Amino acid sequence: MITLYGIKNCDTMKKAMRWLDEHGVDYRFHDYRKDGLDPKQLRAWEKELGWERLLNRRGLLWRKLPQEVRDHIDRKTALQLMQDNPGIIKRPLADLGDRRVLGFNADDYEKLFP
Repeated sequence: MITLYGIKNCDTMKKAMRWLDEHGVDYRFHDYRKDGLDPKQLRAWEKELGWERLLNRRGLLWRKLPQEVRDHIDRKTALQLMQDNPGIIKRPLADLGDRRVLGFNADDYEKLFP
């Protein structure tokens, strides 16, 4: 079964979950805020996808960070930031078992879940 990681009130998450529901795709939702984030899992995602792709630089949480932090972000500080506040991870993160997919695009989901 697919696990969809993110936060419940995110519009992109809502679109992804609605798409999965409408297409009869079974999934489990993991809410970072309620269910937390295992540090080992975050490191595995970073190894597979790269910290730059995981870090959501378009969201409100990123924009609220001090400019000094944003200007000097690196792998170590990004991983700590994501561990401390998983809501800053790009959403949704779909765990397909054999690989992870970031973000939502209906055309991409159509190919992933025919």
